[in-house]
Amino acid sequence: MSLLQLENVSVAYDQQLILKDFNLSIEKGQLVSLLGPSGCGKTTTLRLIAGFLEAKDGRFLFGGQDYTRMPVNKRNFGLVFQSYALFPHLSVFDNIAFGLRLRKVGEDEIKRRVGRMLEIVSLTGLERRFPKALSGGQKQRVAIARALVIEPDLLLFDEPLSNLDANLRVNMRVEIRRIQQELGITAVYVSHDQEECFSISDRVAVMNRGVIEQLDHPAAIFKRPKTEFVARFIGFHNFIDFEERSETGNGTELKVRGYRFVAAAQPGHEVRAGKKGAIRPDDVEIGTVAELGSGANRVVGKIKVSTYLGRSYQYEVETELGTFTVNKEMDTPYVSGSEVHLMFPPERLVLVD
Repeated sequence: MSLLQLENVSVAYDQQLILKDFNLSIEKGQLVSLLGPSGCGKTTTLRLIAGFLEAKDGRFLFGGQDYTRMPVNKRNFGLVFQSYALFPHLSVFDNIAFGLRLRKVGEDEIKRRVGRMLEIVSLTGLERRFPKALSGGQKQRVAIARALVIEPDLLLFDEPLSNLDANLRVNMRVEIRRIQQELGITAVYVSHDQEECFSISDRVAVMNRGVIEQLDHPAAIFKRPKTEFVARFIGFHNFIDFEERSETGNGTELKVRGYRFVAAAQPGHEVRAGKKGAIRPDDVEIGTVAELGSGANRVVGKIKVSTYLGRSYQYEVETELGTFTVNKEMDTPYVSGSEVHLMFPPERLVLVD
């Protein structure tokens, strides 16, 4: 049985529906990320779970109890804010202890629990410092410790790393995952950064306009997006609208304008609906006919634009089936106007709705 369930929930701001008939289920001990562009409803979902918003329709169940109208102060949830929200006049120790003192916990117990949290977030020895003397990463660790010290039933993260620089974000997401797994706590994590979500999550919900388009394990979403929106959001820049489709023993055969393509069958996965193919720029092969051969999944084109990316070159290739983006590592790049052949490997060509 799921620990957290949102059942047919609707949420509106000023009569405008943000979530409609929204459903989400999270198992105990999982870290589930809500991923999507601005305005997709992910923060609204988090605020609904936290109790800052009230559902217009539907139910929120937690641990088998109805939390739909449960006041915020009755939900034993920890929340880590994007802005840290530390009290500048309180030390690290007192910031972490704040929630415990509100709950009238004894000072000996506070000292024990705060000490343990300081160890978990690697801040031992900094308990007497004030926020202004901390780095961004240290402030975020204090915010996490403050949320954890109350021993919450659920931990909520609202884009907690967006104020940190790139290197620190990488380090902190590893720390968040380590802490979550060490404590076995259930967590909901909101972000618009797909790499961040994929690296720390048990499951990821990709949201679009108040709807979950795909909820799955990170690797499944990365390799097998279900919809065009999900594919575009996670880096599939190339799409082909096929005219005909038929199933074969080895996969799916597709045709468009006299060209024949094959999408390989994925063992253990259902055959996808739709006639739209998607493939990443890194997965398209580019070269001469001598290098790539002839047959299915191939098309001839001309280089429109060549861009140096550092490790590789990126090409915009114009073909009869449209313009495709292709990345390739090479010492001598193709020049604009060059004729090239493209090959779309059957195992990399994904069909989406």
